[in-house]
Order: sequence, then C-alpha cells, then structure tokens
Amino acid sequence: MKNKDWNIPYTRPCVSRDLTEAGFSPLLCQILALRGVDSAEKARRLLYGGKESLCDPMRMLGMDKARERVLRAIERRETVAVYGDYDVDGITSTCMLTDWLRGKGLTCYYYIPDRNEEGYGLNCLALDSLKARGVTLVITVDCGITAVEEAAHAREIGVDMVITDHHECRPDALPDAVAVVDCKQEGDAYPNKSLAGVGVALKLVCACEGESDSILERYADLAAIGTVADVMPLTEENRYLVRLGLEQIARKPRPGLAAMLRESAISPARLTATTIGFSLAPRLNAAGRLGRASVAAKLLLSRDENMAAALARDLCELNRRRQSIENEIWKEANAQLAGKTVDGPIVLASERWNQGVIGIAASRLAEQYSLPAIIVCLNGDVGKGSCRSYGGFNLYEALSACSDQLIGFGGHALAAGLNVRREKLEDFRAALREYYDANKPEPVPEVRCDLLITDPALLSLENVRSLDLLEPYGNANPKPLMCMSGVTLESLSEVGGGKHSRLRVRLGTASFECIFFSHSAGDTGVREGEQIDIAFTPQVNEYRGNVTVQLVAAAVRPHDPRALCDAILHNDASCLWAAAGYCPERADFVRIWRGMKPGFRVGADTDRVLAQCLRDMEPEKYSLCLMVLKETGLLSGGTDGVYGAEPAQISGKADLEATTLIRSLRSYQ
Repeated sequence: MKNKDWNIPYTRPCVSRDLTEAGFSPLLCQILALRGVDSAEKARRLLYGGKESLCDPMRMLGMDKARERVLRAIERRETVAVYGDYDVDGITSTCMLTDWLRGKGLTCYYYIPDRNEEGYGLNCLALDSLKARGVTLVITVDCGITAVEEAAHAREIGVDMVITDHHECRPDALPDAVAVVDCKQEGDAYPNKSLAGVGVALKLVCACEGESDSILERYADLAAIGTVADVMPLTEENRYLVRLGLEQIARKPRPGLAAMLRESAISPARLTATTIGFSLAPRLNAAGRLGRASVAAKLLLSRDENMAAALARDLCELNRRRQSIENEIWKEANAQLAGKTVDGPIVLASERWNQGVIGIAASRLAEQYSLPAIIVCLNGDVGKGSCRSYGGFNLYEALSACSDQLIGFGGHALAAGLNVRREKLEDFRAALREYYDANKPEPVPEVRCDLLITDPALLSLENVRSLDLLEPYGNANPKPLMCMSGVTLESLSEVGGGKHSRLRVRLGTASFECIFFSHSAGDTGVREGEQIDIAFTPQVNEYRGNVTVQLVAAAVRPHDPRALCDAILHNDASCLWAAAGYCPERADFVRIWRGMKPGFRVGADTDRVLAQCLRDMEPEKYSLCLMVLKETGLLSGGTDGVYGAEPAQISGKADLEATTLIRSLRSYQ
C-alpha cells in the first residue's frame, strides 16, 4: 500500500457550553465545533433548517424580465425550447423546465448538444434547427452565460432567448438576451451564490408560479440530484433542497428514478447524497459522455413504467461501456508512463481515446500519481484535452501562463479543458513543466483527519447514530473523517474473495470491527499484533438483528508517533489531551534515569530523541518523561527546550507528580 502523509489533529475541539446544554451528543458537539458551530441556534439552523432557508427568486438580477417573457409565452401558446448541458446538472435542469412548460400546455422541445460532435454550450446550427421547428423562445439551463455570439445570432433569426446559468460571468461580455439570470452576475442580490444550474431553473419556475411549495413537491428530487452531482455546497438553501429531494424519492420516486434505483439495486429508503454522487450521477453522466444524453432525459421524463425500465437498462449499459472505455484509457495512459520518472504534470495524448471519458481518466491519473494530469484526444491536427489538478495547483493560472501554446482553454483552478495543435503539444508540455517547477504547490497531507478519538466511549451506538443529523453529506458538509492513533491491531482477515479486509482494533479496553474496502490484507501494510493508526468514518451496522458500531476505514498504517512526540517535545500544551493515554508512572522515570549512561545528552531534534527511546516504551511516553525531567531540573541545559539537555543533580527529592505537565496529563484521564 502506498505510504501517505497524514494530518492528525492533536488539539482538542473547543465545544461551547451552549451546545452541550442543548442536548446534542458529545460526538456531534465535537464535529459541530470543528465546523465553526458555537451555539445551539447555529446548530439547529444547520441540522434542521427548513423553508426559512429558501431565498426569494425575485432577488435574482434579471428574474423579473425572465418571468415576464416566460409567462407571455404561456399566454400566447408559443413553441418553446429548453437548451441544456449534457451533464447531470444540465439534464435534470432540462427535464424540470421541459416538464413544467409542457404541463402548462405548451409545445416544448428540449435540446442537449452531442458532447463529442457539438461540444459544450449553445451553437448557431442548433438554434437554426430549433427556429425551423417553430420555436420562438429558447430558455437555456446550466449554460449560456458566455454565449455572446450565439445570442446575437438568435436575435438575428428572430428567436428570443432567456438565459439561466450558474457559471462565472464576464461582466463586460454578457449575452444580449431578453433576460440573463445568473446569481453570479455583478450586482445580483441573491444570497445563495452556490446554486446549481438546476437550482436556478427551479427558481425560475417558482418565480413564474408565484410560490414554491407545489413546485418543490414536484421537482425537489431533480433539484437534489443535479445539486449533488454538480458538487455544490450542501449548506443552507442547497442543503434543504437536497434533503427535501431525498425524502421525496424515498416516499414516491418518479417512474424513471424508480426504474434506475431498481436497476442499480438501491433502495429508495436508503438513498443518500453520497449514493447519488457515486451511483446515480455516474449512470446519468455516462449518457452525456457517450453522446446519448437523450437517454437520461427520456428516463427522467418518462411516466410509463415499462418504458422507464427499458431506458434504465440502457442507461446502466451505457455506464458499463463508459467504465470499460475509461479503464482502457487509464491502462494505455499508464503504459505511456511506464519506465518514466513522473515528477511533474502529466500530459498524454492519443488518437484512440474517447473525448467524453478522458476527464475521468485524468482524475484517476492525478490521484494515482499525486500530480496534475492532462489527457488529450487527438483528431487530425487538433487535440481536445481534459485537465485535472492535484494538491492545490491552480490549473487555470497555469494554462493562462502557457496560452501561447494553446488554441484556447477554459475552466477553473481544479478542472479545465483546452484545445491544442498537435505540433504544439511538446512545446505545451515543456511550458507547463517550467511553470509547475516555478509554482510547485506546498505538499498537503493525503489523509486529513477531522477528529482524533482518544476515548472509545465517543463511538457509542447513540453517539454514532447522532451523526445522521449531519446528512445530507457533500461539498462543504463532508462526512467527518476520524482517526485513532496507536491502537492495537487484534486481527486482520480478507473478505469478498480477497478484495476487501476486515480488521479488529483495540483502543484501551474497547474493541471495534472495521471494514477496509478495495484493500486486501497484503495491501494494508499492517500486521496483527502491532500498533497502527487508522482513519475511518463510523457507521451503525445491522446484521441478523445485531446492531453494532462499525468503522469504515479510509486509510491504515503502522503507528507513526513522530508528530505527537514533536508537539510534546516543543512543549505544546494543546496536545496534552491527546497524550494523556501515555502519562508515565514513576517506574518509567526510573528506567529512563538508570539508562542514561555517562555523557548522555538528549538528541538534538525529534528524530534523534526517538532513536534514543527505550525498547518496549512508547515514544510518546518517553518524550513526556524527558519533558517532566526537564521541568524538575533533572535535565538541564540544551539550546532548544529539552533538545541537547544533560542529566543534572538537584537538592532534595524531585516531586514528579507535582509538575505542571503531570498534573495536566492527569486532568485529562
């Protein structure tokens, strides 16, 4: 298993008395405190926020004009088209608005461009085809905010446009449309700047209806799926929309969703935002990636159960094809890298690769090599590439710096797309490497734990169940990643035909069962009987009527004491609650003192101190002993705290228990 850098928090969360007195569980209180929630009122707003979270759609700039034009189209029975994007956000937006307009008695076409043939956003040929079908109004969803030329063309051919989008705007180059609705517009007063495209479309429908209740009852499910799939922050208004949508799907899923859930072996009652992100969204996205977005749209719009079942099967088959194509690209990309030193941005190209899938393969490569990755699909003299960042490297700024080698590019810091000429590919690769070397991001831990568990009582059934209040999890509200450090691995075995591992770990007198998916016992890098660190999320597991707490491991490693020892040796008082389990007894001091040979001197840094640690003594306990001896005067000198100190004689007997350090450690026990 690849060794990863870990960040374990050794500082105890500061929980306000208001939270504990409000009756929230101790574990939930600590997680809330870590997320900046310092009062019961804030906690209730986060956990139970309801309709009051919704914002008035009329506060969006341009919504009054959009509402007026849509209502006029309804009054005049115009032929309307909804023009969407081919990702999940765009598909759900398209289906929502199309269904609502058809419900008003209009002839409404939807148009989702072919990803491979037409690319992203509006195009003039598509507008011409819609005009030929009698369309007088085009409403965009999840796209259009940069369609300046296309909006001008629509005006020339006599088609009105209402643009709804949620992407970044260029204030000096907005499309000339009847209305432009985007909460990121300069001067927009809408409080929630993180609506998904489907959220903006929902707000348009609510504005036209003059109320939200009936619209949410019909479309909260689509709003939830699009919001989660587009990785929007799940806080406040977005959180309420997603929670409402999940409840709606559990209660009565629309035929298309019911069919897809059955085909995916997912119970509607057990659907979560995480399930949407990792199971439903990839299936819906697969259709768009392979140029078949209409399959997903037809499924979500279907009211016939038999047709929905057939479409769900088609969609799952498309997803299997997508997975196969993606895996082939990933294998070929790795083959290109075989035997090479990979220490800078990855830029690979081939004529064989599918343009709709290369973004996923780029993400896998970025994660695999811990480096930015760009995969280019070549077609003749031009290549189209998908870019994924890693470790905070700003892709958009990097592409801007290398723009002389590109035809064009777009995106943001973490993901982008580009067009490049074949003959410029090597120049681009060299320019990107030069920029990366000059702007290399600071290394970041690959395992970032939120909370260190030192008291096994925190993982009681009641405490773990209380975390359900944090659902739905997602962007800006992730599942808390906890860890235990220096626990004993009691057992390790394989399950699922060797694909997964089952571990049993002991913290103090309590033992916990753990499951580590997609890692065989050999992959874990740990052995029975040794001390390990484990990062995990806790969950309630029910099996044959037996209800227990199970830990779902995210990472494991042999115990690494260095970080805590370093904090101890630097006299960091905030780490002492984490070190309390290593509080030394008098016998430990006696062993250390007797082991100090003539000329002994404490190591000059943490690594050298750990090298001096006595056999069969935890390094954390050894470090604490040195600091106590320093406090009593039995170690003196040194240039940096205890480092370099030497044994010294003192008058009288040293009262170890009276030291500030020992008293502090005892107070945490």
